[in-house]
Amino acid sequence: MSIVTYNDRSIRNISAIPGAAKSLTHIKTLTASSSSTLSFVDGSSDVVLDSTYPIYLFKYVNIHPATNNTHLMVNFRDGGSSYDATKTTTVFYSYHDESDSEANVIYSTGSDLAQSTSAQRLTGGTGNGADESASGTLHLFNPSSTTFVKHFIGNSSTYNHSNYNNGWYSSGYCNVTAAIDAVQFSMSSGNIDSGTIKLYGIKDS
Repeated sequence: MSIVTYNDRSIRNISAIPGAAKSLTHIKTLTASSSSTLSFVDGSSDVVLDSTYPIYLFKYVNIHPATNNTHLMVNFRDGGSSYDATKTTTVFYSYHDESDSEANVIYSTGSDLAQSTSAQRLTGGTGNGADESASGTLHLFNPSSTTFVKHFIGNSSTYNHSNYNNGWYSSGYCNVTAAIDAVQFSMSSGNIDSGTIKLYGIKDS
């Protein structure tokens, strides 16, 4: 019988795997319960969004809206009290229906932003049926920089309200030199009925 080994050690004797797995540190989990917003604020409730990490990762899992056909949104705060950092973004999405009769890839001109303070869409129109939800990730790069714009990239899979899968891609930057000190998630209409958003810090070396 062969024995699986890692660096000449059997699996049962390995206590940690070097590299990427060690670079991801969990910071905070927020759980929605008919929530109007979920906010991660640097220095509040053990949240870190500073120079500790060069990259921050938000994982949103089974986001279920209270209102049918609504989008998960994100906005950023660059100091002050409002989530209104100026953003320029690009958005496209793909879709495929359960009956295998429709599929496409589309640039979404109604979802991109140009020097706007509005929130950015992160998902397609998500259904509020019992088994419908959206899951995905948002990467935020170097939010503490006071020199460069703050880039972000979002990817998601959505159970669409019309029994489609939506693959949603959004990228952009906050066109500010002040540090981003808070990130807020909400639905385009109504509350986040349920779901979790987890924040991680990533060391890139």
